[in-house]
Amino acid sequence: MIDQVCFSAALLEGAQEVFSTMVFMDIEESSDPDQQIDGDSLMGSITFNNGIEGCLAIRCSVASARTIAADMLGLDGADELSENEICDAIGEITNMVMGSVKSRIQTQTGELVVSIPTVVRGERLASSMGDGAGKVVVKVSAEDEHVIEFLFMYREAG
Repeated sequence: MIDQVCFSAALLEGAQEVFSTMVFMDIEESSDPDQQIDGDSLMGSITFNNGIEGCLAIRCSVASARTIAADMLGLDGADELSENEICDAIGEITNMVMGSVKSRIQTQTGELVVSIPTVVRGERLASSMGDGAGKVVVKVSAEDEHVIEFLFMYREAG
């Protein structure tokens, strides 16, 4: 079975690849892992199963999501975006990060079957798969002002 260190590296590398090429934003692992995402936030999540089952989630403040969506779409002003457009962008980024992570871990996990992404908005959003599940959390910062949290939760399928 694959270990958490491998998942953590795959998650960070996959996120960096997607943000660099599709969002045109460099992200670095946060030097302050206790840094919180306060207030209203968006969380994109996507489930997977086969050799392992679980969920990949991306969470950030609504303001950060607006900036990410504008950068991804090549817009000068983030104020032009509707909430639906922001949610669509976060869902697509979640899907792309999952694809990048999947390609990095599939030799250890086997082929994973992936769902479509969903996006929710609220305060203090959290995900859990219950007892016995592994959980990897990677917090990153972008442009020295945005905190983004990547979660990878998993357990053996069956």
